[in-house]
Amino acid sequence: MNSAARIEAFLEMMSVERGAAENTLSSYRRDLEDASAGIGGGLAAAGAADIRAYLDDIAARGFAATSQARKLSAIRQFFKFLYAEGLRGDDPTGTLDSPKKGRPLPKTMSEADTGRLIDRAAEEARDASPGDGDDLAALRLHALVEVLYATGLRVSELVGLPVTVAQRDDRFFMVRGKGDKERMVPLSAKARSAMQAWLAARAAVPAFADSPFLFPAASDSGYLSRQVFARDLKGLAARAGISAAKISPHVLRHAFASHLLQNGADLRAVQQLLGHADISTTQIYTHVLEERLVRLVNDHHPLAD
Repeated sequence: MNSAARIEAFLEMMSVERGAAENTLSSYRRDLEDASAGIGGGLAAAGAADIRAYLDDIAARGFAATSQARKLSAIRQFFKFLYAEGLRGDDPTGTLDSPKKGRPLPKTMSEADTGRLIDRAAEEARDASPGDGDDLAALRLHALVEVLYATGLRVSELVGLPVTVAQRDDRFFMVRGKGDKERMVPLSAKARSAMQAWLAARAAVPAFADSPFLFPAASDSGYLSRQVFARDLKGLAARAGISAAKISPHVLRHAFASHLLQNGADLRAVQQLLGHADISTTQIYTHVLEERLVRLVNDHHPLAD
């Protein structure tokens, strides 16, 4: 039985015994036939070195790590089938490592765009007519944006802040994050000022008087939902001339971390501020450190061009 016949037998088994969908079967067929064409002597007779050479070739051709991993997965299942059916006495894929999938870089914003966003929020908070709904919404959004960029809080942590954070008017406060762990985060002068303005407006709303939350709302949780904040933030971005598709509360959190690192902060300090339990999570920002090091050498090394 040649490679083509064995691939057909494998696909029949996947269809009949595993109930694989047509799209899945087509994907397997393409991957296995491509591998068979790329390996001298066909796929069914290939050894580990042949398959490794094929994988190296598709990597050199520019296939993404996800595509490489998918092709290897199809090849592995093919050889498991051959071994189970007694058509091969070994499985040559057993010693092969899966291609490493690169972790995507986090979406972030430039310092200039972040400044435009915050300036727009401050302008709308200043210009809103006192005593109406727009006034409340503008002051709340300004406070949310200033605090988020000043602290790097998770959006769930931000919207659920207790009102005591603003009432104390401290330069630092404690926040309870993932795993019920507490951490200390700083508040900039601008963030504190925006919170005080919002606190004054909030105090004039009788419905908010007994709420323990800084950003109360008529919701099941009793505080502003993350979805409402995300929607308001996108609207603010559009009014500031920034693509709404590029902005979310999480993007602002990433901007907080990236801008700290760009300006000399230590990775461990950023880890603590973000509330990451493991430094490996914070290491998604190492590209920022690498850029900073290159800039440092180019700007200060005596032999740099």
